[in-house]
Amino acid sequence: MAPEARIKVYLKTGATALCAGVVVLSSFSLGAEAARRHYRSHHHHAPALPAAPPRALPYPQLPLPFEIPGAQYLPLAWADVKGWSDDNHLAAYKTFRASCKTINAQTGAAEPKALAGSLNEPCRAAKSLELTDDAKAKTFFEENFAPLRISRLGEPDGFVTGYYEPVLEGSRTQTDVYNVPVYRRPSNLFVRGYKQDSVSLPNKGPVYRKIGRRKLVPYYDRGEIEDGKIAGRGLEIAWLKDPTDLLFAQIQGSARIKFDDGSSVRLNYDAYNGYPYTAVGRILIERGIIPKEEMSMQKIREWMTQNPDGAKELRRANRAYIFFGEVNLSDKDEAVGAQGIPLTAGRSIAVDKALHVYGTPFFIEGELPIDSERSKTPFHRLMIAQDTGSAIIGPARADLFFGAGQEAGRVSGRLRHPMHFVMLVPKGLDPSARAVRLPVPDPRPSEKIAKLFPQTDPGKVTAKPAAAAGPVEAKTDTVAIAGPVPLPTPRPVIEPASEPQRPAKKRPHRQQ
Repeated sequence: MAPEARIKVYLKTGATALCAGVVVLSSFSLGAEAARRHYRSHHHHAPALPAAPPRALPYPQLPLPFEIPGAQYLPLAWADVKGWSDDNHLAAYKTFRASCKTINAQTGAAEPKALAGSLNEPCRAAKSLELTDDAKAKTFFEENFAPLRISRLGEPDGFVTGYYEPVLEGSRTQTDVYNVPVYRRPSNLFVRGYKQDSVSLPNKGPVYRKIGRRKLVPYYDRGEIEDGKIAGRGLEIAWLKDPTDLLFAQIQGSARIKFDDGSSVRLNYDAYNGYPYTAVGRILIERGIIPKEEMSMQKIREWMTQNPDGAKELRRANRAYIFFGEVNLSDKDEAVGAQGIPLTAGRSIAVDKALHVYGTPFFIEGELPIDSERSKTPFHRLMIAQDTGSAIIGPARADLFFGAGQEAGRVSGRLRHPMHFVMLVPKGLDPSARAVRLPVPDPRPSEKIAKLFPQTDPGKVTAKPAAAAGPVEAKTDTVAIAGPVPLPTPRPVIEPASEPQRPAKKRPHRQQ
C-alpha cells in the first residue's frame, strides 16, 4: 500500500475510535445524571417551609404576678389566718430583724426566685424600728406583708419535721472508748463552680475528688469513708463513742461536743460527699420493723442500739456523709444556720433553698405532739426561714428548730406532721394587687353571634294577649324546625386514562 493511502487509513481509524469514545462518555454522563435525578426524587425531601410568624395577641404577654414552681396558693385576709392574733409577734420580729442584717448587707443581684429582692423594703423599715411591744410588732407584719396560703400542687397542707443541736461526749484523741472520727472537709473534695477553699459549698449536686491535676471521680460514699478511705490524713476534729451519735449529728447538721476537761467544740455543716440523703426511718418503715405511726428518732436509736450489725447496714444505706467545720460560738449561742446567723429556738425553720429566700416569714398552724408523743398541742407560730437541708424539698416543707440538748431532741424527733402554711409576701409583691394589672380577655365570639341571631326555643309556646274587642281564639307562635341537612353528592370516581404503549424499537446489534 502506498504511503499516502496508509496515512488515510490511519486517520480514518483514529477518527472512528475518537467518535466511539465520545459516545461512551456521553452515555456515561447521561446515565449518571439520570441516576442523580432518580436519587433526588426518591430520597431528598422537599425544602422546609419557613415557620409561620407567631400570632399577635391583642395585648402584650405579661408575666404572672407571683409564681413558685410546683405550688398552689390562695391570698387571705389577716382575719382568716387562724391563730394569728394568739402568737408572740415580738419574738418573731426579733428573729426577722436578725435575718434583715444579712439581707441589708447584700449588694449583688437578687436571687431568681419568687420573692427575689422584695424583702429589702420591709427589712429597711425594720432597721430603724426598735420595737418592745407585741401589738406594734403585729402591726408591722400586717402593714408590710400580705398573707398567702401555700401548699404543694394538689395537696391541701404542708409538712413539717423537727431538728435540734445534739450535745455529745467526745475526745480530742482516739481511745478505746472514743474511736468514731468526726471529719472536717477533705482537701481533695471538689465541686464544680466552687473553689476548694470556699467558705460554703452547696448541699445538693455532684461532688468529686481530684486524682492528680485534672481527673475527677465521684467522692467516697459513707461505707467507704467508714472503712477508712480518708483516715490518717489529719482530718479528725474529735472522736465519739458511737457511730449512731455521728449519724444523728450529721442528720441535724450541727453538734456540740463536750470533752472530759470541761472544754467543748461547736461543729456546723461544712460540706457533703455528693450522695442524696436516704432517710433511715423510711427504710425501717418499709421493712416493717417500726410502724409509721410510732416512728421517731428515739425509736431509731433504740433499734440501732439493740441491733449493731443491722445498724451498720442501715447507716450505709444512707450513702450521704457530712463533713463538719468548727465555729466560734459560746455555749449561750445557738447553732448557725445556712443564712450565716445563729438560729432562734422555736422561731427558725429550714426551707427549700431552691424555692425560697432566707428571711421569709411563714406562719405555721396546726397540732403537734409537743408535750408528749400522743398529745395534740395547738401550734400557731410565725417562723423565719434561716436554714436549709438536703431533705427539705417542696414549697410548703419546713424543719422546725427546737434548740440544743436532749429535750429538744425528744420533741423534734417525733415531728412528722401535716400543717397549714401561710407565707408572708411583701406588699410590693402582693399577687392580688399585681393581678389587677392583667388585662381582661375579650368576650367570646359566641356571645356576639347569639345577639345577632336570636333563636326561639321550639319547646316553648307563647300566647298573644287577647284583643279588647271580644273573645278571639288565642294564637300561638310556631317555629319551623329545620330538617336534616342533606349530605353533598360524592365526587365521581374518574379512572386515570392509560397512555398508549409505544412499540419498542428494535436496535440492531453490532456484530463483531
